[in-house]
Amino acid sequence: MTRSFPPRSALREFLESESAGGMLLIFAAILAMIVANSPLAALYHDAIHAVTGPVLTDKLGPMTVHLWINDGLMAIFFLLVGLEIKREFVDGRLASWDRRRLPFIAAAAGMAVPAAIYMGFAGGNPGLAQGWAIPAATDIAFAMGVLALLGKRAPTSLKLFLVTVAIVDDMGAVAIIALFYTAKINLLALAAAAAILGVMFAMGRMRVRGLPLYLLMFALLWYAMLLSGVHATIAGVLAAMAIPFDRTPGAPDSATSPLHRLEHGLHPWVAFAIVPLFGFANAGVDVSGLTAEQIFAPLPLGIAAGLFIGKQIGIFGSVWLSVKLGIAGRLRGATWLQVYGVAMLCGIGFTMSLFIGGLAFPGDALLVEEAKIGILMGSLAAALAGFAVLRFAPPHPEHGAVESASDAEIAADGDVRDTSEKRAMAD
Repeated sequence: MTRSFPPRSALREFLESESAGGMLLIFAAILAMIVANSPLAALYHDAIHAVTGPVLTDKLGPMTVHLWINDGLMAIFFLLVGLEIKREFVDGRLASWDRRRLPFIAAAAGMAVPAAIYMGFAGGNPGLAQGWAIPAATDIAFAMGVLALLGKRAPTSLKLFLVTVAIVDDMGAVAIIALFYTAKINLLALAAAAAILGVMFAMGRMRVRGLPLYLLMFALLWYAMLLSGVHATIAGVLAAMAIPFDRTPGAPDSATSPLHRLEHGLHPWVAFAIVPLFGFANAGVDVSGLTAEQIFAPLPLGIAAGLFIGKQIGIFGSVWLSVKLGIAGRLRGATWLQVYGVAMLCGIGFTMSLFIGGLAFPGDALLVEEAKIGILMGSLAAALAGFAVLRFAPPHPEHGAVESASDAEIAADGDVRDTSEKRAMAD
């Protein structure tokens, strides 16, 4: 018998769990830094790199705790990302081109400008150019965790804007990983992955709705992708595209929709276990002997500058230009200073940046550690500056009325209607 869930807004549930998960991720990152700089450092590193499994591919060698987390559990994270992307495109905030316009523009600029700044700092150094994508990502959980600290001071429109930009940003990051961080291709394994994915789509066309069968096919797809040379986590996004979804325009998601049920079931595990575990396993950097020369080396400085400076310039600049040129309307109930604060928070790159950093410099522990330093510096600066701006920014004169209207719309539907499109609200 199919288990049903109360018809609660998927968006409200997402915002609440993402915020709480972000707080846990922040704690996990801080704990990793403390442990890595304590007498437990050797135990921490030995535990993460302990051999715990067979050789699945010659490229990876024996599986370790670190590999299971980064190549295995993160595939589930990408599965959830793919489910969220599909839901938003089919029946959410990205279901029409009018709604997609501003997030796409902001996300594109928010990836291009940081990459350009990184190349300005590090691109001229041999072996560092492949790290250009590290500062291009936004960590939605971490950023939502910072917003949660602000409570009701952060307008709902800013939370929705941040979530939507981060989802589009994730799409870009997935494309970058598939196109630029792919090893030598095994065509036979890639053909097997394509066949498995074809079977999954055929199952959807035949209205197969049982999730265990889809999850079994996802596991097979993951292994085929692992063998193919394309990073195995891409299997998560591809599998998500094949999960059936029941559209419910103007109402919360259907409780019997396979995509809704899988997203509902995965989200707590990803937000409260997988992402914090990834953060704990990857954020531990020994800074006890860190020198100014190491901090201001081209790689960490380029990443930090890309995240902290590039993100705010790219995102805020593109939003401001879009409004001034009449391409999009102002965010409801938010001042320009608050929009600027959220653009700063988009410079928190943590999870995806750490992930791309490991792919950019495979086998070079020193460069991976330098990349982590840059990610931590840039993300911390973005979090503190963004929080400060949003904490002390005066609220919009219509803040209370707009928040009440947004709460009512979220209660009725998983999405908030964008009534500001094509018009600007008064300051």
